[in-house]
Amino acid sequence: MKALSSLYQRAVAAAGSLTGKRFSLLVASSLVATTGIVAAAMTTSADDSGPLAALLGRSLAANTTPVATAPPSPEPAASSGGAATPAAAPAASSSAPLASPEPTPAPEPEPEPKPEEPAPTAPEAAAPEAGPVKHVFVVSLASPGYEASFGTTPQMPYLATTLRPQGVLLTNYSLLDTASLPNAIAAVSGQPPNPQTQADCPTWTEFPSGAKANGKGVVSGSGCVYPVETLTFADQLIGARLRWHAYMEGMVDETGKPDVCVHPEPDAAEVPVLGGYSSRLNPFAYFHSLLDLGDCAENDVPLTELEKNLRKVETTPNYSYISPNLCNVGLGGQCPAGAPDGAAAADAFLAAWVPKILASPAYKEDGLLIVTFNQVDPAPPVDPAAPVPPPPPVADPLKVGALLVSRFAAPGATDGVAYDPYSLLASSEDLFGLSRLGNAAGAKVKSFAPALVGGGETAAGD
Repeated sequence: MKALSSLYQRAVAAAGSLTGKRFSLLVASSLVATTGIVAAAMTTSADDSGPLAALLGRSLAANTTPVATAPPSPEPAASSGGAATPAAAPAASSSAPLASPEPTPAPEPEPEPKPEEPAPTAPEAAAPEAGPVKHVFVVSLASPGYEASFGTTPQMPYLATTLRPQGVLLTNYSLLDTASLPNAIAAVSGQPPNPQTQADCPTWTEFPSGAKANGKGVVSGSGCVYPVETLTFADQLIGARLRWHAYMEGMVDETGKPDVCVHPEPDAAEVPVLGGYSSRLNPFAYFHSLLDLGDCAENDVPLTELEKNLRKVETTPNYSYISPNLCNVGLGGQCPAGAPDGAAAADAFLAAWVPKILASPAYKEDGLLIVTFNQVDPAPPVDPAAPVPPPPPVADPLKVGALLVSRFAAPGATDGVAYDPYSLLASSEDLFGLSRLGNAAGAKVKSFAPALVGGGETAAGD
Protein backbone atom coordinates (compact mmCIF):
# COMPACT_ATOMS: atom_id res chain seq x y z
CA MET A 1 0.00 0.00 0.00
CA LYS A 2 2.88 2.36 0.71
CA ALA A 3 4.25 1.90 -2.82
CA LEU A 4 0.80 2.50 -4.34
CA SER A 5 0.33 5.61 -2.21
CA SER A 6 3.71 6.97 -3.33
CA LEU A 7 2.85 6.15 -6.92
CA TYR A 8 -0.46 7.97 -6.68
CA GLN A 9 1.08 11.05 -5.08
CA ARG A 10 3.74 11.31 -7.76
CA ALA A 11 1.15 10.94 -10.51
CA VAL A 12 -0.95 13.73 -8.98
CA ALA A 13 2.12 15.94 -8.61
CA ALA A 14 3.13 15.41 -12.22
CA ALA A 15 -0.41 15.96 -13.53
CA GLY A 16 -0.74 19.18 -11.54
CA SER A 17 2.40 20.64 -13.12
CA LEU A 18 1.39 20.18 -16.76
CA THR A 19 1.40 23.22 -19.03
CA GLY A 20 0.64 23.52 -22.71
CA LYS A 21 4.32 23.51 -23.61
CA ARG A 22 5.11 20.62 -21.33
CA PHE A 23 2.12 18.63 -22.56
CA SER A 24 3.40 18.80 -26.12
CA LEU A 25 6.82 17.66 -24.94
CA LEU A 26 5.25 14.77 -23.08
CA VAL A 27 3.32 13.66 -26.14
CA ALA A 28 6.44 13.85 -28.30
CA SER A 29 8.53 11.84 -25.85
CA SER A 30 5.98 9.35 -24.52
CA LEU A 31 7.32 6.49 -26.63
CA VAL A 32 10.88 7.01 -25.39
CA ALA A 33 9.80 7.32 -21.78
CA THR A 34 7.46 4.33 -21.94
CA THR A 35 10.17 2.16 -23.49
CA GLY A 36 12.55 3.09 -20.68
CA ILE A 37 9.94 2.45 -18.03
CA VAL A 38 9.10 -0.99 -19.41
CA ALA A 39 12.80 -1.83 -19.57
CA ALA A 40 13.19 -0.70 -15.97
CA ALA A 41 10.24 -2.85 -14.92
CA MET A 42 11.82 -5.91 -16.54
CA THR A 43 15.11 -5.39 -14.70
CA THR A 44 13.84 -4.20 -11.31
CA SER A 45 13.06 -6.63 -8.53
CA ALA A 46 9.95 -6.39 -6.38
CA ASP A 47 12.04 -5.35 -3.40
CA ASP A 48 13.73 -2.52 -5.32
CA SER A 49 10.80 -0.70 -6.89
CA GLY A 50 11.36 2.73 -5.37
CA PRO A 51 12.96 4.52 -8.35
CA LEU A 52 10.72 2.69 -10.80
CA ALA A 53 7.57 3.53 -8.84
CA ALA A 54 8.61 7.18 -8.75
CA LEU A 55 9.16 7.26 -12.49
CA LEU A 56 5.92 5.39 -13.22
CA GLY A 57 4.03 7.82 -11.03
CA ARG A 58 5.38 10.79 -12.96
CA SER A 59 4.76 9.06 -16.28
CA LEU A 60 1.07 8.48 -15.53
CA ALA A 61 0.53 12.16 -16.19
CA ALA A 62 1.79 11.67 -19.74
CA ASN A 63 -0.17 8.56 -20.62
CA THR A 64 -3.80 7.50 -20.53
CA THR A 65 -4.95 4.01 -19.64
CA PRO A 66 -8.01 2.74 -21.55
CA VAL A 67 -10.97 1.72 -19.39
CA ALA A 68 -11.52 -2.02 -19.44
CA THR A 69 -14.98 -2.95 -20.75
CA ALA A 70 -16.81 -6.27 -20.84
CA PRO A 71 -16.99 -7.91 -24.28
CA PRO A 72 -20.38 -7.41 -26.03
CA SER A 73 -22.92 -10.21 -25.69
CA PRO A 74 -23.39 -12.25 -28.90
CA GLU A 75 -26.50 -11.31 -30.93
CA PRO A 76 -29.09 -14.08 -31.52
CA ALA A 77 -28.83 -15.62 -34.97
CA ALA A 78 -31.50 -14.45 -37.43
CA SER A 79 -33.29 -16.68 -40.00
CA SER A 80 -33.05 -16.13 -43.71
CA GLY A 81 -36.49 -14.51 -43.62
CA GLY A 82 -35.40 -11.93 -41.20
CA ALA A 83 -37.61 -13.03 -38.29
CA ALA A 84 -36.49 -15.15 -35.41
CA THR A 85 -37.73 -18.75 -35.69
CA PRO A 86 -38.44 -20.67 -32.52
CA ALA A 87 -36.65 -23.98 -32.12
CA ALA A 88 -38.67 -26.99 -33.37
CA ALA A 89 -40.28 -29.15 -30.69
CA PRO A 90 -39.04 -32.75 -30.55
CA ALA A 91 -41.24 -35.25 -32.41
CA ALA A 92 -43.62 -37.35 -30.29
CA SER A 93 -42.68 -41.02 -29.96
CA SER A 94 -45.28 -43.81 -30.37
CA SER A 95 -43.31 -46.13 -28.17
CA ALA A 96 -43.57 -46.43 -24.44
CA PRO A 97 -42.13 -43.55 -22.51
CA LEU A 98 -38.51 -43.85 -21.61
CA ALA A 99 -37.47 -44.07 -18.01
CA SER A 100 -36.31 -40.81 -16.55
CA PRO A 101 -32.52 -40.65 -16.23
CA GLU A 102 -31.14 -40.76 -12.74
CA PRO A 103 -30.09 -37.35 -11.51
CA THR A 104 -26.39 -36.65 -11.74
CA PRO A 105 -24.92 -36.08 -8.27
CA ALA A 106 -23.69 -32.55 -7.68
CA PRO A 107 -19.90 -32.28 -7.55
CA GLU A 108 -18.44 -31.93 -4.15
CA PRO A 109 -17.18 -28.41 -3.44
CA GLU A 110 -13.43 -28.07 -3.64
CA PRO A 111 -11.73 -27.03 -0.43
CA GLU A 112 -10.96 -23.33 -0.29
CA PRO A 113 -7.24 -22.63 -0.68
CA LYS A 114 -5.48 -21.31 2.34
CA PRO A 115 -4.60 -17.65 2.00
CA GLU A 116 -0.96 -17.17 1.16
CA GLU A 117 1.06 -15.28 3.70
CA PRO A 118 2.61 -12.13 2.28
CA ALA A 119 6.29 -12.37 1.52
CA PRO A 120 8.41 -10.48 4.04
CA THR A 121 9.71 -7.16 2.77
CA ALA A 122 12.78 -5.29 3.84
CA PRO A 123 11.95 -2.30 6.05
CA GLU A 124 12.29 1.05 4.29
CA ALA A 125 14.59 3.66 5.76
CA ALA A 126 12.49 6.44 7.21
CA ALA A 127 13.00 9.80 5.55
CA PRO A 128 13.93 12.62 7.92
CA GLU A 129 11.43 15.28 8.83
CA ALA A 130 11.69 18.46 6.80
CA GLY A 131 13.28 21.35 8.63
CA PRO A 132 12.62 25.10 8.66
CA VAL A 133 14.58 25.78 5.46
CA LYS A 134 12.15 25.93 2.53
CA HIS A 135 14.25 27.71 -0.12
CA VAL A 136 17.79 26.58 -1.02
CA PHE A 137 20.08 28.55 -3.36
CA VAL A 138 23.21 26.75 -4.61
CA VAL A 139 25.90 28.76 -6.42
CA SER A 140 28.42 26.49 -8.14
CA LEU A 141 31.92 27.82 -8.93
CA ALA A 142 35.43 26.71 -9.89
CA SER A 143 37.89 26.64 -7.00
CA PRO A 144 41.28 28.37 -7.04
CA GLY A 145 42.18 26.36 -3.91
CA TYR A 146 40.98 26.55 -0.32
CA GLU A 147 43.51 29.16 0.82
CA ALA A 148 42.93 31.29 -2.27
CA SER A 149 39.19 31.24 -1.53
CA PHE A 150 39.07 31.57 2.27
CA GLY A 151 42.63 32.21 3.46
CA THR A 152 44.19 35.29 5.01
CA THR A 153 45.17 36.72 1.61
CA PRO A 154 42.26 35.54 -0.51
CA GLN A 155 41.82 35.93 -4.25
CA MET A 156 38.08 36.13 -3.56
CA PRO A 157 37.75 39.04 -1.09
CA TYR A 158 33.95 39.33 -1.28
CA LEU A 159 33.55 35.65 -0.46
CA ALA A 160 36.22 35.55 2.25
CA THR A 161 35.75 38.89 4.01
CA THR A 162 32.17 40.03 3.30
CA LEU A 163 30.17 36.83 2.97
CA ARG A 164 32.22 34.47 5.16
CA PRO A 165 31.39 36.22 8.50
CA GLN A 166 27.67 35.82 7.77
CA GLY A 167 27.65 32.02 7.65
CA VAL A 168 29.18 28.65 8.48
CA LEU A 169 32.41 27.69 6.71
CA LEU A 170 32.72 23.99 5.87
CA THR A 171 36.49 23.78 6.21
CA ASN A 172 36.76 20.14 5.16
CA TYR A 173 34.51 20.08 2.09
CA SER A 174 36.31 18.17 -0.68
CA LEU A 175 35.56 17.23 -4.28
CA LEU A 176 35.48 13.77 -5.85
CA ASP A 177 37.41 14.87 -8.94
CA THR A 178 38.98 18.00 -10.39
CA ALA A 179 36.56 18.08 -13.37
CA SER A 180 33.13 19.70 -13.20
CA LEU A 181 30.65 17.01 -14.24
CA PRO A 182 31.62 14.24 -11.77
CA ASN A 183 31.00 16.55 -8.81
CA ALA A 184 27.90 18.26 -10.19
CA ILE A 185 26.26 14.95 -11.16
CA ALA A 186 27.06 13.46 -7.74
CA ALA A 187 25.56 16.53 -6.05
CA VAL A 188 22.22 16.21 -7.84
CA SER A 189 21.84 12.42 -8.19
CA GLY A 190 24.36 10.53 -6.04
CA GLN A 191 25.88 8.88 -9.14
CA PRO A 192 29.66 8.31 -8.87
CA PRO A 193 32.29 9.52 -11.34
CA ASN A 194 32.99 7.36 -14.39
CA PRO A 195 35.61 7.72 -17.17
CA GLN A 196 33.24 9.71 -19.38
CA THR A 197 32.17 12.24 -16.76
CA GLN A 198 35.73 12.54 -15.46
CA ALA A 199 36.64 13.74 -18.96
CA ASP A 200 33.75 16.26 -18.75
CA CYS A 201 31.88 14.24 -21.38
CA PRO A 202 33.64 15.26 -24.62
CA THR A 203 30.59 13.87 -26.45
CA TRP A 204 26.97 13.64 -25.28
CA THR A 205 27.01 9.83 -25.05
CA GLU A 206 24.34 7.48 -23.71
CA PHE A 207 25.13 4.76 -21.20
CA PRO A 208 25.47 1.30 -22.79
CA SER A 209 22.17 -0.56 -23.16
CA GLY A 210 23.38 -3.22 -20.72
CA ALA A 211 24.15 -0.79 -17.90
CA LYS A 212 22.57 -1.99 -14.64
CA ALA A 213 21.68 -0.20 -11.42
CA ASN A 214 22.41 -1.65 -7.99
CA GLY A 215 20.16 -1.54 -4.95
CA LYS A 216 20.93 2.13 -4.39
CA GLY A 217 20.21 3.05 -8.00
CA VAL A 218 23.89 3.55 -8.90
CA VAL A 219 24.36 2.84 -12.62
CA SER A 220 27.28 0.68 -13.74
CA GLY A 221 29.50 1.35 -16.72
CA SER A 222 30.67 4.56 -18.33
CA GLY A 223 28.48 7.14 -20.01
CA CYS A 224 27.14 10.68 -19.90
CA VAL A 225 23.37 10.58 -20.37
CA TYR A 226 21.77 8.51 -17.62
CA PRO A 227 18.90 6.05 -18.26
CA VAL A 228 15.33 7.20 -17.75
CA GLU A 229 14.92 5.28 -14.48
CA THR A 230 17.89 7.07 -12.85
CA LEU A 231 16.39 9.72 -10.61
CA THR A 232 17.75 13.09 -9.51
CA PHE A 233 17.08 15.49 -6.67
CA ALA A 234 14.94 17.44 -9.13
CA ASP A 235 12.75 14.35 -9.67
CA GLN A 236 12.38 14.01 -5.91
CA LEU A 237 11.27 17.61 -5.57
CA ILE A 238 8.67 17.18 -8.30
CA GLY A 239 7.36 14.05 -6.59
CA ALA A 240 7.05 16.01 -3.33
CA ARG A 241 5.18 18.83 -5.14
CA LEU A 242 8.09 21.22 -4.64
CA ARG A 243 9.59 23.48 -7.32
CA TRP A 244 13.11 23.62 -8.74
CA HIS A 245 14.95 25.74 -11.27
CA ALA A 246 18.45 25.67 -12.68
CA TYR A 247 19.68 29.11 -13.75
CA MET A 248 22.46 29.00 -16.36
CA GLU A 249 24.33 32.14 -17.34
CA GLY A 250 24.64 32.69 -21.10
CA MET A 251 22.55 29.65 -22.12
CA VAL A 252 21.60 30.26 -25.76
CA ASP A 253 20.74 28.23 -28.84
CA GLU A 254 22.86 27.93 -31.99
CA THR A 255 21.57 31.31 -33.21
CA GLY A 256 22.54 33.10 -29.99
CA LYS A 257 18.99 33.46 -28.61
CA PRO A 258 18.23 32.56 -24.97
CA ASP A 259 17.11 28.96 -24.75
CA VAL A 260 16.31 26.25 -22.19
CA CYS A 261 18.07 22.96 -21.31
CA VAL A 262 20.74 23.36 -23.99
CA HIS A 263 22.95 20.34 -24.68
CA PRO A 264 24.70 18.75 -27.67
CA GLU A 265 23.01 16.33 -30.04
CA PRO A 266 23.43 12.60 -29.25
CA ASP A 267 27.04 11.45 -29.75
CA ALA A 268 28.04 14.98 -30.77
CA ALA A 269 30.76 17.09 -29.20
CA GLU A 270 30.07 20.49 -27.71
CA VAL A 271 32.01 23.46 -29.06
CA PRO A 272 31.67 26.05 -26.29
CA VAL A 273 32.19 29.72 -26.93
CA LEU A 274 35.08 31.27 -25.02
CA GLY A 275 33.67 32.50 -21.72
CA GLY A 276 30.15 31.41 -22.63
CA TYR A 277 27.72 28.69 -21.63
CA SER A 278 28.80 25.06 -21.50
CA SER A 279 26.58 22.05 -20.83
CA ARG A 280 29.31 20.61 -18.61
CA LEU A 281 28.24 23.24 -16.07
CA ASN A 282 24.63 22.00 -16.33
CA PRO A 283 24.22 18.54 -14.71
CA PHE A 284 20.45 18.40 -15.23
CA ALA A 285 20.91 18.06 -19.00
CA TYR A 286 22.37 14.55 -18.55
CA PHE A 287 19.32 12.68 -17.20
CA HIS A 288 16.56 11.16 -19.30
CA SER A 289 14.24 11.35 -16.29
CA LEU A 290 14.29 15.14 -16.76
CA LEU A 291 14.78 15.28 -20.53
CA ASP A 292 12.07 12.83 -21.62
CA LEU A 293 9.26 14.13 -19.42
CA GLY A 294 9.87 17.80 -20.20
CA ASP A 295 11.12 18.88 -16.77
CA CYS A 296 14.51 20.07 -18.04
CA ALA A 297 12.90 22.16 -20.77
CA GLU A 298 10.53 23.70 -18.23
CA ASN A 299 12.88 24.33 -15.31
CA ASP A 300 16.42 24.62 -16.74
CA VAL A 301 16.45 28.27 -17.81
CA PRO A 302 18.79 31.21 -18.52
CA LEU A 303 20.13 33.12 -15.51
CA THR A 304 18.18 36.20 -16.58
CA GLU A 305 15.04 34.52 -15.16
CA LEU A 306 16.42 34.50 -11.61
CA GLU A 307 16.03 38.16 -10.74
CA LYS A 308 12.32 38.32 -11.58
CA ASN A 309 11.66 35.01 -9.80
CA LEU A 310 13.25 36.41 -6.64
CA ARG A 311 10.67 39.20 -6.36
CA LYS A 312 8.06 37.12 -4.54
CA VAL A 313 8.08 34.04 -2.33
CA GLU A 314 5.44 32.48 -4.58
CA THR A 315 7.65 32.75 -7.68
CA THR A 316 10.87 31.60 -6.02
CA PRO A 317 11.57 27.86 -6.46
CA ASN A 318 12.25 25.75 -3.39
CA TYR A 319 15.59 24.77 -4.95
CA SER A 320 17.62 27.08 -7.18
CA TYR A 321 20.84 25.86 -8.80
CA ILE A 322 22.88 28.80 -10.13
CA SER A 323 25.82 28.42 -12.51
CA PRO A 324 27.84 31.26 -14.05
CA ASN A 325 29.31 31.02 -17.56
CA LEU A 326 32.84 29.74 -18.24
CA CYS A 327 34.31 33.14 -17.42
CA ASN A 328 32.40 33.97 -14.25
CA VAL A 329 32.56 30.45 -12.88
CA GLY A 330 36.25 31.15 -12.16
CA LEU A 331 38.23 29.38 -14.90
CA GLY A 332 41.39 31.25 -15.86
CA GLY A 333 41.82 32.35 -19.46
CA GLN A 334 38.09 32.40 -20.25
CA CYS A 335 37.35 36.11 -19.80
CA PRO A 336 37.79 39.04 -22.22
CA ALA A 337 41.10 40.88 -22.08
CA GLY A 338 41.14 43.51 -19.35
CA ALA A 339 38.20 41.99 -17.44
CA PRO A 340 38.49 40.17 -14.10
CA ASP A 341 39.63 36.61 -14.73
CA GLY A 342 39.71 33.36 -12.80
CA ALA A 343 38.93 33.68 -9.09
CA ALA A 344 38.44 37.45 -9.44
CA ALA A 345 35.68 36.90 -12.02
CA ALA A 346 33.92 34.37 -9.78
CA ASP A 347 34.15 36.74 -6.81
CA ALA A 348 32.69 39.56 -8.91
CA PHE A 349 29.80 37.27 -9.90
CA LEU A 350 29.09 36.59 -6.22
CA ALA A 351 29.25 40.27 -5.39
CA ALA A 352 26.68 41.00 -8.12
CA TRP A 353 24.18 38.20 -7.45
CA VAL A 354 24.41 37.22 -3.78
CA PRO A 355 23.00 40.55 -2.47
CA LYS A 356 19.95 40.02 -4.72
CA ILE A 357 19.44 36.55 -3.25
CA LEU A 358 19.90 37.71 0.35
CA ALA A 359 17.45 40.56 -0.19
CA SER A 360 14.73 38.32 -1.64
CA PRO A 361 11.57 37.64 0.39
CA ALA A 362 12.04 33.86 0.11
CA TYR A 363 15.58 33.95 1.49
CA LYS A 364 14.58 36.26 4.34
CA GLU A 365 11.68 34.02 5.26
CA ASP A 366 13.32 30.58 5.29
CA GLY A 367 16.27 30.55 2.88
CA LEU A 368 19.72 28.95 2.75
CA LEU A 369 22.52 30.05 0.43
CA ILE A 370 25.22 27.46 -0.35
CA VAL A 371 28.35 28.69 -2.09
CA THR A 372 30.11 25.58 -3.32
CA PHE A 373 32.81 24.55 -5.78
CA ASN A 374 32.23 21.80 -8.33
CA GLN A 375 35.59 21.87 -10.09
CA VAL A 376 39.18 22.98 -9.72
CA ASP A 377 40.64 25.75 -11.86
CA PRO A 378 43.47 23.88 -13.58
CA ALA A 379 45.65 26.95 -14.08
CA PRO A 380 44.86 29.95 -11.89
CA PRO A 381 46.21 33.09 -13.59
CA VAL A 382 49.28 34.78 -12.14
CA ASP A 383 49.27 38.56 -12.05
CA PRO A 384 52.89 39.80 -11.92
CA ALA A 385 51.71 43.26 -10.86
CA ALA A 386 49.75 41.93 -7.89
CA PRO A 387 51.01 43.31 -4.54
CA VAL A 388 50.74 39.86 -2.93
CA PRO A 389 52.37 36.85 -4.60
CA PRO A 390 50.06 33.95 -5.44
CA PRO A 391 49.85 31.16 -2.87
CA PRO A 392 52.03 28.10 -3.45
CA PRO A 393 50.46 25.01 -5.01
CA VAL A 394 48.17 23.32 -2.54
CA ALA A 395 48.90 19.83 -1.29
CA ASP A 396 45.28 18.72 -1.75
CA PRO A 397 43.54 20.51 -4.66
CA LEU A 398 40.32 18.59 -3.96
CA LYS A 399 39.90 20.35 -0.61
CA VAL A 400 37.92 23.45 -1.62
CA GLY A 401 35.61 24.39 1.28
CA ALA A 402 32.02 25.61 1.08
CA LEU A 403 29.92 28.28 2.79
CA LEU A 404 26.40 28.13 4.27
CA VAL A 405 24.57 31.42 4.83
CA SER A 406 21.16 31.46 6.50
CA ARG A 407 19.33 32.91 9.46
CA PHE A 408 19.31 29.31 10.73
CA ALA A 409 23.13 29.10 10.59
CA ALA A 410 25.52 30.55 13.17
CA PRO A 411 27.39 33.57 11.71
CA GLY A 412 31.16 33.17 11.63
CA ALA A 413 31.07 29.51 12.68
CA THR A 414 33.16 26.69 11.21
CA ASP A 415 32.37 23.03 10.64
CA GLY A 416 35.33 20.66 10.21
CA VAL A 417 33.36 17.50 9.35
CA ALA A 418 34.44 15.77 6.12
CA TYR A 419 31.86 16.64 3.45
CA ASP A 420 31.76 16.05 -0.31
CA PRO A 421 29.23 16.35 -3.19
CA TYR A 422 27.34 13.31 -1.88
CA SER A 423 26.99 15.22 1.39
CA LEU A 424 25.61 18.21 -0.49
CA LEU A 425 22.90 16.00 -2.00
CA ALA A 426 22.19 14.19 1.28
CA SER A 427 21.92 17.49 3.14
CA SER A 428 19.56 18.96 0.54
CA GLU A 429 17.38 15.83 0.72
CA ASP A 430 17.39 15.95 4.52
CA LEU A 431 16.34 19.60 4.51
CA PHE A 432 13.21 18.75 2.52
CA GLY A 433 12.51 15.43 4.26
CA LEU A 434 13.35 13.27 1.22
CA SER A 435 15.03 9.86 1.06
CA ARG A 436 18.61 9.69 -0.19
CA LEU A 437 19.61 8.76 -3.73
CA GLY A 438 22.59 6.74 -4.96
CA ASN A 439 25.81 7.11 -3.03
CA ALA A 440 24.28 9.85 -0.88
CA ALA A 441 22.74 6.95 1.06
CA GLY A 442 26.16 5.62 2.05
CA ALA A 443 26.79 4.96 5.74
CA LYS A 444 29.79 7.32 5.82
CA VAL A 445 28.08 10.24 4.07
CA LYS A 446 27.65 13.16 6.45
CA SER A 447 24.87 15.73 6.40
CA PHE A 448 25.10 19.33 7.54
CA ALA A 449 21.28 19.67 7.56
CA PRO A 450 20.82 18.83 11.28
CA ALA A 451 22.89 21.86 12.21
CA LEU A 452 20.27 23.99 10.42
CA VAL A 453 17.28 22.31 12.05
CA GLY A 454 18.50 22.35 15.62
CA GLY A 455 20.17 18.92 15.85
CA GLY A 456 23.65 17.55 15.58
CA GLU A 457 25.67 16.25 12.66
CA THR A 458 24.55 12.83 11.48
CA ALA A 459 25.27 10.19 8.88
CA ALA A 460 22.95 8.20 6.66
CA GLY A 461 22.64 4.48 7.11
CA ASP A 462 22.90 1.87 4.40
